[in-house]
Amino acid sequence: MKEETQALVNSGELLPLMEEFYTIQGEGYHKGTAAYFIRIGGCDVGCHWCDVKESWNAELHPPTPTHKIVENAKSYSDTIVVTGGEPLTWDMTALTTQLKAEGLQTHIETSGAYKLTGVWDWICLSPKKLKLPTQSVYDNADELKVIVYNTSDFSFAEAQAAKVGKDCILYLQPEWSKRDKMVPEIVDYVMKHPKWKISLQTHKYLNIP
Repeated sequence: MKEETQALVNSGELLPLMEEFYTIQGEGYHKGTAAYFIRIGGCDVGCHWCDVKESWNAELHPPTPTHKIVENAKSYSDTIVVTGGEPLTWDMTALTTQLKAEGLQTHIETSGAYKLTGVWDWICLSPKKLKLPTQSVYDNADELKVIVYNTSDFSFAEAQAAKVGKDCILYLQPEWSKRDKMVPEIVDYVMKHPKWKISLQTHKYLNIP
């Protein structure tokens, strides 16, 4: 990448855009609502069960001016979800400032592995063991969504819940390939620990992006 382009990416004026699409939010607190998704490339967290591994290498995705991303987004929905990859790899200030200037709601889905940048109406934190969240994301998370791949993830979930604010909504979500095994265990766990709620990847049941 040219030095000038890299500088613009580093500042957030350009972002490695993997894809953008209008769909129904499938997970967590806002499930079932229409939203425009902006998927940003680049992630070094490296979850082995990630279902968008093609997002990991930022160099595969074209550096795109944030104003063009915003122009596309505003014609579809009032709610914009920025996801990845790991979007906080990059400075989200320019993107969210422009989205808010258009009167749009800004949501982010993040592992929290990097410091919080940008202006957000909703922060969904989905922490990963390989690279734990920064304090700034713990402090500002509206929703904690822990992916349950095996039984050890329940203790990880509790450790993460202890680090977020008291008003943060707590979700356990089965990893898709393990759902048949883990859903009964999650149901039992939530019944015993009712501070938690269950999140399912409803978009996969609906066969939509």
